[in-house]
Amino acid sequence: MAKRVVPLTNTQVKQAKESDKEYTLSDGDGLQLRIKTNGTKLWILKYTHPITKKRTNISFGSYPDVPLAEARKRRADAKKLIAHNIDPKQHKDEQLLMERAELENTFGKLADKWLELKKESVKPETAEKAYRALEKHILPKLANVPIQDIKPKLVLDILAPVKAQGTLETVKRLCRIINEVMRLAVASGHIEVNYLAEITKLFPAPKRKHMATIRPERLPELMQAIANANITLSTRCLLEWQLHTMTRPIESATARWSDIDFENRVWIVPEERMKMKRPHTIPLTEQTLALLEIMKPISSHREYIFPSNKNPKSHVNSQSANMALKRMGFDGELVSHGLRALASTTLNEQGFNPDVIEAALAHVDRNDVRKAYNRAEYLEQRRKLMCWWSEHITVCAEGNMSLAGKKGLKLAS
Repeated sequence: MAKRVVPLTNTQVKQAKESDKEYTLSDGDGLQLRIKTNGTKLWILKYTHPITKKRTNISFGSYPDVPLAEARKRRADAKKLIAHNIDPKQHKDEQLLMERAELENTFGKLADKWLELKKESVKPETAEKAYRALEKHILPKLANVPIQDIKPKLVLDILAPVKAQGTLETVKRLCRIINEVMRLAVASGHIEVNYLAEITKLFPAPKRKHMATIRPERLPELMQAIANANITLSTRCLLEWQLHTMTRPIESATARWSDIDFENRVWIVPEERMKMKRPHTIPLTEQTLALLEIMKPISSHREYIFPSNKNPKSHVNSQSANMALKRMGFDGELVSHGLRALASTTLNEQGFNPDVIEAALAHVDRNDVRKAYNRAEYLEQRRKLMCWWSEHITVCAEGNMSLAGKKGLKLAS
């Protein structure tokens, strides 16, 4: 007959003293209080492994952090696991791993990983700008939340104040970024399902705002204003360069002399300075080459074609053209990015091939076959298009108002 163990009392546990040798007090059913020689009291459960049938043990922590009642509760929980053929020690280790993973795989940690990867696919400053939006609106409340706990209701409550401010464009952008982080979590195995995939549908679509631009018939007015503006020669050249080349403000502002291939009469913008992270070859016309000749005495000994006034070793601010247009009276009517729209509208109205126009604007074609054709075959067609556009600009400048000079107008066929 098995020896009956009398359960411990709180007084016995509390008054148990250290001895020259380690000893144990039994509470029954495998639970023991182990008193070490230094006085430390540890709760130990001795049990038979449900699969291997070997005797083993598991620690429940130390007294008084774990009182007698709690130790008994943990014994009961362990016995339930054993009854279901689950090793309580292995179960405990797995729980600790899960808890550690929850601490490590938070939304904030995944957002940091997303930023690293995003910088490889877009310009670093574009990725940083998106991350700053997360820092402002999302990370204060989600940074320490385990990625598996991110559910629609939680995110909706965070986005509600942003929506209330009427900034729907910001809401949509945040939804897109959050989903990119969640998709990364799925791809890396941290979660199996992205419950936020459709969250953007819960918000009304923002009204699309186009870059302010002017109608083609106002191009002569623009050229007259540029000619009479109280701006530096470099800024005027920058404005005309951006207008002729149909490039984005940052692409024009960061143009380098080393990017100009005078022999083949092209400007090759490296992929790291392009919005879509792919190099863009721009045919140079007589007019754009004339603008470079004007800039040579000013900056040919420098890295950038259009240097900064404050720091000639750096490039001009990408907002310089915008500020000049404002001073010229086009505030609210035209921004420097809108010069691209002005060119696009004019060329489309003149009957140029829309695909060639899109290629000239460096818009990425979603069709891979046509994209390859654009790059391989459109260069000469774009050269003709660019020549027509430059000549059209100089004619609209009425004589000598354009720094590039009048070259005569050739109508599109």
